[in-house]
Amino acid sequence: MTLITIFVGTLVAGVGSVWIAAMLAYALLSRFTQHLLSLAAGALLATAFTRLLPEAFEQSPASDISAQVLFAVLLMGLIFFFLLDKAELWHHGHEHAHGHTDSAHTHHHHTGGSWAVLLGDSVHAFGDGILIAAAFVADTRLGTATALAVLAHEVPHHIGDLLVLRHSLGDAKSALLKLSLSGCVTVVGGVVGYLLVGALHDHLPIFLVVAASSFIYVALADLIPQLQKRLSPVQTTAQVAWLFIGIFLVVGLGEWAHH
Repeated sequence: MTLITIFVGTLVAGVGSVWIAAMLAYALLSRFTQHLLSLAAGALLATAFTRLLPEAFEQSPASDISAQVLFAVLLMGLIFFFLLDKAELWHHGHEHAHGHTDSAHTHHHHTGGSWAVLLGDSVHAFGDGILIAAAFVADTRLGTATALAVLAHEVPHHIGDLLVLRHSLGDAKSALLKLSLSGCVTVVGGVVGYLLVGALHDHLPIFLVVAASSFIYVALADLIPQLQKRLSPVQTTAQVAWLFIGIFLVVGLGEWAHH
C-alpha cells in the first residue's frame, strides 16, 4: 500500500507540476507567477518546519540518532545545496559567456541548453522522488504534505523550463512532452527511495532532515529573493497573503488527514 501511495504522490508531484506549469506559462503566466512563488515558499517552509523536522526528531530516539546529529545534518544539507546552487550558477554563467562570443552558434547554444535543462530536471526529479518516498515511509500524511510541497515549488521552476524549451525547440507541444517525461523520473526516484529507505529504516530521520534542508534552502535562497521587490501596499498584502495560504494549505492538510 505504501508503494502505491508513493507512486501516486510522485506522479502527481512530478508530472502534475509540469502540466500546471504549462497552463500558467502558456495562458496565465503574467497574472499568477508571483502569487505562485509566494504560495510555494510558504508551502515549503511549512512542510519543513511543521512536518519533516518534527517527524525526524520524534523518530530519532528509536533510531538512536541524537538531536545534535540531526542539527548537524540540517546545517550540512543547507551548505550542500548552497554549493550545488553555486556550481549550477557557474555552469550557466560559463555557457552564457561562450554564447556571447559567437553569435553564429546561438541556435546551437539554445538547443544544447534545452538538453541541459532536461537533464538537470531529470536529476532533480529523481531526488524529489526519493524525498517523497522517505516521507511516505514515515507517515502517509507527511508523504502527502511533502508531495504537495514538491508540486508547489516545482511549478514556478517548470514555468521557466517550459519557456526555455519552447524557445529552443520551437514547439510548445514538444516542450511539454519532453518535460513531462522528465517529470516521470520522479516516480523512478520514488520506487528507488522506497527500496532504499526500507533497507535503511533506522536512518529515516536523516532522510527527513535532508529533505527539510532542501525545502528550506529553495524557499529562502531561490523563491523569497524573487519576491523582494518594491511593491505597492496592496501588492505586498497579496504577496504575504499567498505566502500564508501556502502555509495554511500544508498545516490544514495535515489536520484534515489526521481527522
